[in-house]
Amino acid sequence: MKLSTRGEYALRALLVLGLRYNDSVVTIQAIADEQNIPKRFLEQILNDLRAAGVVQSRRGVSGGYRLARRPDQIKLSGVLRQIEGMLAPVRCVSEFFYEKCSCPDEARCPIRSVMKEVRDSVVEVMDRVTVAELCGRWQQAQSRPGGEADYVI
Repeated sequence: MKLSTRGEYALRALLVLGLRYNDSVVTIQAIADEQNIPKRFLEQILNDLRAAGVVQSRRGVSGGYRLARRPDQIKLSGVLRQIEGMLAPVRCVSEFFYEKCSCPDEARCPIRSVMKEVRDSVVEVMDRVTVAELCGRWQQAQSRPGGEADYVI
């Protein structure tokens, strides 16, 4: 699996929404500014996440987005399948996007067996990690000394 920019931005947007879960909504502009994501691209991603039932939106002057479920109920695997498609490195081992491969004997292909192990490892992690854990990791990282250097004079 290769995480595209779209997938990365989706996770970064969900991080902001998870950290602000108790707010009524968060504006697209606030998410874009905080995570340095192009606003137009973010709008498309949030529309996809809304269609998937991951986020909710409110229109109007006081509009914005919020998570549709609690952060601990949103697994990264579901989000990335929605945004990226398959989590497997090749289609012949994908559970949701399977396509027959070109090898002569798929059942005994050693490359396929290795790729299946890779898929299983990725899925195991992505099924375990939720938006809440992502937020917890962010908060932990913020409390550690030695973050990015600040060169303001």
